[in-house]
Amino acid sequence: MAIHEYQVVGRHKPTETDPKPNLYRMRIFAPNEVVAKSRYWYFLSKYHKMKKTTGEILAVNEIHDRKPTLVKNYAIFVRYDSRSGTHNLYKEFRDTTRCGAVAQMYLDMAGRHRARTRSVQIIDVIEVPSSKCKRPNMAEFHDSKIRFPLPHRVPRATEARYKATFRAGRPNTSY
Repeated sequence: MAIHEYQVVGRHKPTETDPKPNLYRMRIFAPNEVVAKSRYWYFLSKYHKMKKTTGEILAVNEIHDRKPTLVKNYAIFVRYDSRSGTHNLYKEFRDTTRCGAVAQMYLDMAGRHRARTRSVQIIDVIEVPSSKCKRPNMAEFHDSKIRFPLPHRVPRATEARYKATFRAGRPNTSY
């Protein structure tokens, strides 16, 4: 399930008593526009006395990251419903995009807390500089001289004609 970030703008339907109602904008993470609109009405009805029949959606725009090739640190504030109650969380993830960090968060919530996507409410997603990261599993990647060893490299045949199913000698995989 690919996650996209949408900006949904809506308001009350104009009436004679209120010809220019306030606009309400939300940034919503959803797999498609239909789900984004549905989540918009779900959250808006919790904060304002409004629902789909008394309001209208003016715009739905997909938001893209400015630099999707650069790895960044993201802090995500989450509220979720567990079997025992409602809890607030702060989690940190490293990813190239906000949507990628949110996808990681949904997988993490499912694995660690058994929380379904529908029971997770994303309060805020912010980009955090390396100096402000709180979690130790994030700080270990902030070393400028970090190296990732390649312990088991199997040499491949340079061409198809040199490929053999069985070899007389075992390959040397440590370099």
